[in-house]
Amino acid sequence: MTLTVKFQYRLLTIFAVLAAIAASAGVPAAAQTASLAEKAVLDMREDFRKGDNKQLAQLLPRAQGHVLEPLAAYWELRNRLDLASASEIRAFLAKYSGTYYEDRLRNDWLLQLGKQRDWVNLAAELPLYRMQDDREVKCYGLLLQHQQGKAVAEQVETAWLAQKEADDGCALAAKELLATEKMAPHVAWLRARWAMEANRSQAAVQAVNMLNPDWAGPVEQIFQSPARYLDDKLTAIRARTKEFVTLALVRLATSSYEDAAEQANKLRWRTQLTDEERSWVWAVIGKRAAQKLDDKAHTYFAKALPQHLNDDLLAWKTRAALRAGDWSAVAASIQAMSPQQQKDATWAYWLARAWQNTKPNGTETAMAAQALLSQIAGFSGFYEQLAYEALGSSLTPPPAPAALTPEEKKQAQQNPGLRRALEAIALGMRTEGNKEWNYTTNLHTPGGMNDRELLAAADLACSQAVWDRCINTSDRTKNSTDQSQRFPMPHKEAVIQRAREINLDPAYVYGLIRQESRFMVDARSGVGASGLMQVMPATASWTAKRIGMTDFKPHRITERDVNIAIGTAYLKLALDDFEGSKALATAAYNAGPSRPRSWRNGPQLEAAIWIENIPFAETRDYVKRV
Repeated sequence: MTLTVKFQYRLLTIFAVLAAIAASAGVPAAAQTASLAEKAVLDMREDFRKGDNKQLAQLLPRAQGHVLEPLAAYWELRNRLDLASASEIRAFLAKYSGTYYEDRLRNDWLLQLGKQRDWVNLAAELPLYRMQDDREVKCYGLLLQHQQGKAVAEQVETAWLAQKEADDGCALAAKELLATEKMAPHVAWLRARWAMEANRSQAAVQAVNMLNPDWAGPVEQIFQSPARYLDDKLTAIRARTKEFVTLALVRLATSSYEDAAEQANKLRWRTQLTDEERSWVWAVIGKRAAQKLDDKAHTYFAKALPQHLNDDLLAWKTRAALRAGDWSAVAASIQAMSPQQQKDATWAYWLARAWQNTKPNGTETAMAAQALLSQIAGFSGFYEQLAYEALGSSLTPPPAPAALTPEEKKQAQQNPGLRRALEAIALGMRTEGNKEWNYTTNLHTPGGMNDRELLAAADLACSQAVWDRCINTSDRTKNSTDQSQRFPMPHKEAVIQRAREINLDPAYVYGLIRQESRFMVDARSGVGASGLMQVMPATASWTAKRIGMTDFKPHRITERDVNIAIGTAYLKLALDDFEGSKALATAAYNAGPSRPRSWRNGPQLEAAIWIENIPFAETRDYVKRV
């Protein structure tokens, strides 16, 4: 570097420093401090993800006094929770008492205490835990109750069978109850069956290992190659094989339900298995066939006695019966469900329809069907609206609730949890903000906020264009419905203009955007879909070419108007392709066009039955909501 260049470089550096000083001269000190604190919080977020304890400790003092200080302090302590003392943890809990992060850290600590078998500290902290939404923590608490002589087997069974992975807490509680003969071994076999179907080998082995460690090896072999196990000539004559055969048939059904059906029909398995085991096997075979929309599904399910099935299998048995038009089987399957599931509007509606289709008008059962439809009829959901139509009633929106008072709005604005949530969202930390918002509205107090508090919280979110929190919060009200909050119309001019240009119903477009992104322009899914209408990159490029958008570049998909133009164009193409069927077009928008094309094969079905038989739960729910 020459002397002249060096001199010029030093001058530029000096000018840059002077410019920075001049720029900051007009900024109040408090604003500068706040900006530094925000930067510290954002940096700590990255350091937390990296597990950099040293940087977290260095940055924490800079975040003090900021509205998100509890979050920053949580990150710093959570990353070294296994090394922290009980007194340090309790000091944090006391300092941030009443916040989401107090309860979040207590949740984390309770899990750690359970794994460490520190029952003294766990018993002390558990009553202070407000969220009560962690199944593993619940199981640790149930184990404590069991040790105190309380009957908890039914609760442990429910929690353990619902766990998706091989956890410690529920498995420990189940193991203790099995060892003390407070829980039947059959529950462990049920857990193993579910794990075999759900492709969770560790959970299957863990469950059977509790009954006999020597059985873990055969279960692992069955998981890897069920057909080989069933084809082994010695299997049928070995001692105690029927449970293993059941597992093998369940596992085989996940890869080939037709092969599993052929095996299940063999005399050696029919004579060996109990009614309960045979019913479960045939139900899993029927479920897999139903998910392929195979008409044989109903025949397979006919071999399964409803009283031996769980709610998931009964739901698929009902869907297969609906597709087959067997209303008696629909009623029998729904009536075998748990009381809680029978209350769901989906199954209440179909039970009423089954009664209407099997009993003459004027009979007691027919009148019960009318009463059941009246119980669920409403404006809020898919089946609630269908119930209204089935009763012959006109669908009218419910009256708007009384306007919020200034005091109600003020309480929402001053709520510390809501303020922290909105601040996090404003800083680009939507995941953290959503978690705190949901905790504040749903879990901070038992039962969550009341209707008026929810409406005020939703109003606060709407006022700041945080549309997903606005909609989701208002949706939780029980006795009052604010349609303007539940169904807002942001970006109104752009959406309506574009919809009318290509002859789409604006209400249809709004329903789809509401479900796709909750009107968040910067929404991005885990698989890469972007923007208001959640368009995938490949779909965006393909659609742009189809509609002649020559200036399209992939990065532009996040631009509001570009996203609306491409999303609505793709929706219109799907609608035209499916001859105006909104159900099929909506399913195509969510799952891709090829799947609905195959799903429409088979018998002619009413729209609601077709929708209920969509194999993918996400798409099924999506179509109902749109």
